Amino acid sequence: MATEQTGNESQQEMINENQPANTSMKTHGGFGGMVYEQYLKAKENAEAYPYVWSSYLIVYGGFGMWVAYRYRKLMKTEDRVRGLQERLRNIRKEREVPSSVEGQSSSIDKPTK
Repeated sequence: MATEQTGNESQQEMINENQPANTSMKTHGGFGGMVYEQYLKAKENAEAYPYVWSSYLIVYGGFGMWVAYRYRKLMKTEDRVRGLQERLRNIRKEREVPSSVEGQSSSIDKPTK
């Protein structure tokens, strides 16, 4: 009799384990159902192994913060370089304008024979 009870209990457990997956597929069909099922699996895994997931969060979160820091620093450097280039362009224009005016006036002042 004990074997009959354990057999019935194991069958009952198997039915209960399969039931949420079937109901989730019925309520969420197609691609949405697959995504929801994967979400449930990831949620169960995260609840079962919190230290693994927290270590992932720390490592990849730290890496993400470092990338964001370097990107921000690069953008600041790029802005500074663009400002310096603009200043150099303005200085070059200021130097070229008087020299081109002087060149035109000197050719006009000289009499031709």
